[in-house]
Amino acid sequence: MQITPELVKYLESLARITLSEDEEKKVGAELGDILAYIDMLNELDTEGVEAMSHCFPLTNVMREDEVAPSMSPDEITANAPESSDGSFVVPKTVE
Repeated sequence: MQITPELVKYLESLARITLSEDEEKKVGAELGDILAYIDMLNELDTEGVEAMSHCFPLTNVMREDEVAPSMSPDEITANAPESSDGSFVVPKTVE
């Protein structure tokens, strides 16, 4: 992909920034270098390389989700200063 001055100006408008002409030339050159590096990476042979999300062999360490006995709404609200129909009653904060 060719980095043109028009593309740099378009990216400026997307980023909502203003660059001087010198900065535009510098940014254009840097973007060209970045894209050239990415093209170089695309040339690598990744045949047989396993895709990873981490560099360490992590596995899910969370416990299984199991249904367990719980408290009833009446037990939960038993110590509340005020409750109604199994819910906490709190002071109104928004008019």
